[in-house]
Amino acid sequence: MTAAPEVLDELEGLRVRVPHLTGAMVASTDGLVIAHLVTGMEPDGVAALTAAALGVGARLTEAVGHGGFRELVVSGEHGYVATYAAGASCVLTLLATADANVGRLNLEARRSGARIAALAATSPARQRQP
Repeated sequence: MTAAPEVLDELEGLRVRVPHLTGAMVASTDGLVIAHLVTGMEPDGVAALTAAALGVGARLTEAVGHGGFRELVVSGEHGYVATYAAGASCVLTLLATADANVGRLNLEARRSGARIAALAATSPARQRQP
């Protein structure tokens, strides 16, 4: 999937709807950046770390019998890093300050993840794959 304008629009919409959001990224499940709105850090490195976290999260949920990966929220001293499944091939990662309303973050991210999954499913690059 390429960084369609619709994906960037979705990330911009999240920035408007979620107070204290400081960054947003869509990456492939293997750690390649598709689209991002992050500054002050290397998006490729964040995407690679997201893929690693996704792998651990997926193994953990499967190991305890809770099914497929949906989301992972990490709380740090200065804020949150939250990763959400966005279909089978993409993940949405959000960065937020410690003041963020995590409930609102989750609600909006789940909705955006579903929209991004739909965009990924209809992407011309995706349709060309066997």
